Amino acid sequence: MNDVVKNRYDFVYLFDVADGNPNGDPDAGNLPRTDPDTNHGLVTDVCLKRKVRDYVQLLDRSGCDIFIQSKRALNPLIAEACEASRQEDYAKDGGGWDKSKAKNRSQSDIAELQRWLCQKYFDIRAFGAVLSSGPNAGQVRGPVQFTFARSEEPIHPQEHAITRVADVDKEEGEMGRKAIVPYGLYRMHGFVSAAIAGRTGFSVEDLELLWSALKQMFEHDRSTARGEMNARGLFVFEHETPLGNAPSHRLFERVSVARSGDGNAPARRFSDYVVRVDAEGLASGVNLVQWLP
Repeated sequence: MNDVVKNRYDFVYLFDVADGNPNGDPDAGNLPRTDPDTNHGLVTDVCLKRKVRDYVQLLDRSGCDIFIQSKRALNPLIAEACEASRQEDYAKDGGGWDKSKAKNRSQSDIAELQRWLCQKYFDIRAFGAVLSSGPNAGQVRGPVQFTFARSEEPIHPQEHAITRVADVDKEEGEMGRKAIVPYGLYRMHGFVSAAIAGRTGFSVEDLELLWSALKQMFEHDRSTARGEMNARGLFVFEHETPLGNAPSHRLFERVSVARSGDGNAPARRFSDYVVRVDAEGLASGVNLVQWLP
């Protein structure tokens, strides 16, 4: 395992969607998520972490398994850690665990389980996990945190009627609905804590994998429902110290997005915006790394 991350990082991430639904809201008939007060589009941190996980899983790297997967129960994976660390509450012959012993597991036993799980699973090392749903392994706080992504301007979701023929006895077919955002440019803020990275073993190699995922994950997550989604910019502020050299919100203010031209027509492409980065006079001990595809 490479050296763990020893510097704090704050970053701004830009991505866009054209004619697709970047994150449906199940409480609103799967319409694109919006802020009801401003109509700005929203994409949850959970949605973005899912895409990072899926990208990392595609690489099939040793020590970079994914703990939280679609339609896969978590408790058997925790039980696997119990067996691997030879903890008494895991009853191999019975195929389960002794709940009374699991409930009273010592802190040292929990720490051993967490250490094993962190070594095996990239997403636990990065994002943390709640590991107490079955065999109790406590809770791991991850060094990498995302905010919700918010669109730069209000979005105006559209619903389109679609048809299909599912029953041979019904020539007219069935009607359905498909919701899209014609165009939206979204902005997400992220944080990497060096202090917490030391607890999970989040390494420099893991950090590089995170940057690669943010740059490429949409290329491997295509679907008609999501339309065309692309990464548009990653701006990483690297601090020289574990605790940081400047407040994150002051650094984020240095990355601004504005409409190009007169801005009267609705935005329909990335070129309708101008991204500006103020790299002058950064606080001492802060280095800015920019990526624009």
